[in-house]
Amino acid sequence: METEQQRKERERQEDLQRLRGLRPIDDDFMRCLFRENIPLTQHVLRVLTCKDNLTITNVETQADMKRLVGARSICLDAYGTDDTGKKYDLEVQRADKGAGTHRARYHSSAMDIDNLDAGQEFDELPETYTIFITENDIYKKGLPFYPIERVNMATGDLFGDGEHILYVNGAYRGEDEIGKLMHDFSCSDPDDMINKDLADRTRYFKETEEGVEVVCKVMEDMRNETSVRTYIEACIDFGIKDKEEIIKKLLEKFKFLTKTQAEKYFPQ
Repeated sequence: METEQQRKERERQEDLQRLRGLRPIDDDFMRCLFRENIPLTQHVLRVLTCKDNLTITNVETQADMKRLVGARSICLDAYGTDDTGKKYDLEVQRADKGAGTHRARYHSSAMDIDNLDAGQEFDELPETYTIFITENDIYKKGLPFYPIERVNMATGDLFGDGEHILYVNGAYRGEDEIGKLMHDFSCSDPDDMINKDLADRTRYFKETEEGVEVVCKVMEDMRNETSVRTYIEACIDFGIKDKEEIIKKLLEKFKFLTKTQAEKYFPQ
């Protein structure tokens, strides 16, 4: 049986091997690329939304959107805000089933819940964009974009509720900006990328000691995050509903967790 130290070393070597093949369309790596990187986020969102004057003021990665007790939580890959208050959820999905219509609906709803506090009017909800970049052309029409909007079926007019859902065809390879961007999102070698900023960012995380450490830490954190959430779901399935009891079990099971960290899985 391998020791704890041997397990960690094995996992690190596996992570280094995996790192060589990672691309921007892989969610773990995408989160590294966009973390605290407003210029890159802004460039990508400008291309995807066709808004050349879009100005992003803030970006978060792995933003937790759970604000209703008992509701399913989601972590957004990249969550941006522009200078007019509009919100952008940018997701990458390699598996077609991971970008289903109901998931897009839930992501959009989660942003609504996160952006309207008690006492606010419904009209204060910000305009939101839920964007899924899928590795395959899930609608099989060969188009770069598939915009989804609510429509008044009686009049044919847009409903105008400020909710926008956009599917981006990651397999599209046109000579336009979106085609070039999707080409780069599928590259594991920065030397093959067209966009210099994306190539330089990719090169940093793959070829510098500091960058490699960051990605390996992210992959380790993702493993831990998955383990914790799976354990919480198992507790609930077994009928354990009390938050404090579950937190106690988490601290016993996962020695890397502090009580403060464990409590973050149960937002008020």
